[in-house]
Amino acid sequence: TLLSSLGLGTTLTFASSHWLLAWMGLEINTLAIIPLMAQHHHPRAVEATTKYFLTQATAAAMILFASTTNAWITGVWDMNSLSNPIASTMIIAALALKIGLAPMHFWMPEVLQGLDLLTGLVLSTWQKLAPLALIIQTAQSIDPLLLTALGLMSTLIGGWGGLNQTQLRKILAYSSIAHMGWMIIVLQYAPQLTLLALLTYIFMTSAAFLTLKTSSATKIGTLATVWSKSPILTTTTALVLLSLGGLPPLTGFMPKWLILQELAKQSLPLVATTMALAALLSLYFYLRLCYAMTLTISPNTTASTTPWRVRTTQAPFPLALATVMALGLLPVT
Repeated sequence: TLLSSLGLGTTLTFASSHWLLAWMGLEINTLAIIPLMAQHHHPRAVEATTKYFLTQATAAAMILFASTTNAWITGVWDMNSLSNPIASTMIIAALALKIGLAPMHFWMPEVLQGLDLLTGLVLSTWQKLAPLALIIQTAQSIDPLLLTALGLMSTLIGGWGGLNQTQLRKILAYSSIAHMGWMIIVLQYAPQLTLLALLTYIFMTSAAFLTLKTSSATKIGTLATVWSKSPILTTTTALVLLSLGGLPPLTGFMPKWLILQELAKQSLPLVATTMALAALLSLYFYLRLCYAMTLTISPNTTASTTPWRVRTTQAPFPLALATVMALGLLPVT
């Protein structure tokens, strides 16, 4: 029931051109994922769920308020007629809060850290779809400067925040913030590139989360002991992480390359340079994970407790598919 409601909420938001319906879809979506987040009844999970609920409820209330304001001033509930600047600014602020764009990103690492890896995967991929659909539909009526500022700030903060983390889920949360910034920065010039970036991001993040699920790793220290269990998985994981960082000839290079090209074409060299330098920041922490996984042999007396080598119950196909997609899609360009 909860998973179908989750799908229904997102689909409802996709299909609607009326603000009330879109808001309702977002609400159904939030209410469906909350029991999924708290299902293990761990205090940390409950805390994360509460934080998530508060931010999402605030964002939904702001969307409702802004769309009501717009309807009150213009007399239409249609999404394409956001002519009122106050309403459009409030809408983008609320949607940015929903997907965790900087400076509204503070809930994201905290929430992701409290969840198990599969729910975390749903949170960082599926939950982004509905608000991003709304952002793409309303992007033309939003101040371009505001969108650029959101995008730049997200990539920078997503890079800086992840540098000092040892928890893998927090690193993935900051990586998510940075990728969202890349999507938002190019939105007003080439929305199709936003969709491309979203698609590649979903593949790469799915591969990362499913790998961590297979090796049940949540800290960098655990990663150092994975190579003896499954060397091939370790190799592909290192490549997936480099793909997330955006190195050619892997998939992750494609959106970054095309977005930088588009920014240069729009004669925004300064923005493009800042984005490229911000990508270096996030590359650093992906490289740190790679280093811990593949370039260190863990000492025989490990400081971290060695996990039990239990046979995983996870289906291998989704991980294989996501990994192949995250490594080999560059020729599509």
